[in-house]
Amino acid sequence: MKHRIVQVFYGSGKGKTSAAIGQAIRAASLGQKVTIIQFLKGKDAEEFCYLEKLEPDIRLFRFEKWEGRYDKLLESQKKEEIKNFLNAFNFAKKVIDTGECDVLILDEVLGLIDLDILSVEDIISLIDLREDYERLVLTGRMLPKTIAAHADVISKIDLEKDNY
Repeated sequence: MKHRIVQVFYGSGKGKTSAAIGQAIRAASLGQKVTIIQFLKGKDAEEFCYLEKLEPDIRLFRFEKWEGRYDKLLESQKKEEIKNFLNAFNFAKKVIDTGECDVLILDEVLGLIDLDILSVEDIISLIDLREDYERLVLTGRMLPKTIAAHADVISKIDLEKDNY
C-alpha cells in the first residue's frame, strides 16, 4: 500500500507554480501520471500551454471562463467563476477518489480559502479522501496551520526583491 505525500508551496514570493510544475516534470520523467488543476490563473495562462504537449503524462485543466484576474471581474462574472472553481475542486476529489493519477497538483487552491470560496475543512477533507495516492501538491499565498498539520513537505517562498 502506498503512503501519500502532501506537499505545499506557499508564500508571497514568485515561483510557487514553477516549483509545482517542476514536481510534475520530475514525476512524469519517472513514468508517473500527473494531473494539474489550476485555480485563479484565468482562462488563458499562456505560459502553461507548453504543458499540453506533454499529454498524456501531464494533464492540465483550467475550469475558468474569464481571461482576467478574479479580483478584477464584475460581480456577475465572479459568481460564474465561483461555480467553475467548485467544479474544478469536485473534479480534483474525483481524480483522487478514482486514483487516475499518481501526482495531483492543485495550483493556487489555497487562494480559494482566502476568498472564502473553499474552507480549510474542504481542503482537509480532500487530503484525507484516500490514504493510498502518491502525491498531492497544493500552492497558494497563505497556509493555514490546520492544513500545515496535514502536510508532509512545506516550502515557503517569500519575495525578497521585485524590481518589476
